[in-house]
Amino acid sequence: MNRPRRLRKTGGYRSLRSFQTSTLIYDATVSFCNRFIDLKSRTHDQMVQAARSGRQNIGEDNRAGAASSKSELELTNWARASLEELLLDFQDYLRQRRLPLWKKDSPQVAEIRAVGQRLGKIDPSHPTDPSDLLLLDPEDDGDLARYDLYSPWLEHEDPTVRANTILCLIHQANYLLDQQLGALEQEFIEGGGFSEQLAAARIEHRQQQKADTAPKCPQCGKIMALRTARGGKNPGSQFWGCTVYPECKGTAKV
Repeated sequence: MNRPRRLRKTGGYRSLRSFQTSTLIYDATVSFCNRFIDLKSRTHDQMVQAARSGRQNIGEDNRAGAASSKSELELTNWARASLEELLLDFQDYLRQRRLPLWKKDSPQVAEIRAVGQRLGKIDPSHPTDPSDLLLLDPEDDGDLARYDLYSPWLEHEDPTVRANTILCLIHQANYLLDQQLGALEQEFIEGGGFSEQLAAARIEHRQQQKADTAPKCPQCGKIMALRTARGGKNPGSQFWGCTVYPECKGTAKV
């Protein structure tokens, strides 16, 4: 049995670079908080939940996009906002403990970027940005393999190294989500929302049904359309009229 064609495809979010990077961030944040933040503190829960929300909303927005462009945009924005909140939390952690924040042109950041380069390729349109990663298998074993590549930094004994590495990953994820949001907005402008697409598909379906059942004009051979007489001997009665009227005035009885 053939499955019905869906107007908007969903699924496959595990292959999104933003989802893969946010998975790294979530796992690394849980490990960091369990090691360096009081397990009973509100900060511990807030940081873990922000990391989780950033990841889960990316998957949820992909599914929501099947029925609502607005929901897809909102959830992607929520993912972006959650990761921004997490970024501030890690920056606060470093600042409040007088620990150094790596500068974007530091050797440490270059090392983290080099890991991304080994995972894939850099987008040629953004030659200085390491965010466009062609990552590994999107299933769980791929997630673990990606984490293992970063483990020298994410499992480091020094919280400064861990926190700064996660900040690098958050910047990458935020860049990817900004690109994703721009693409979604452009898609909405060009193709409209789900409701508009559904209405257009319904109109197209009805027109096809009419084309399949309507007779051809006895005079010109074009498809005829069902019309209602407004005057004459039988006002209100239906008849077949040529679709190229008034060029062709062919008619047929229903």
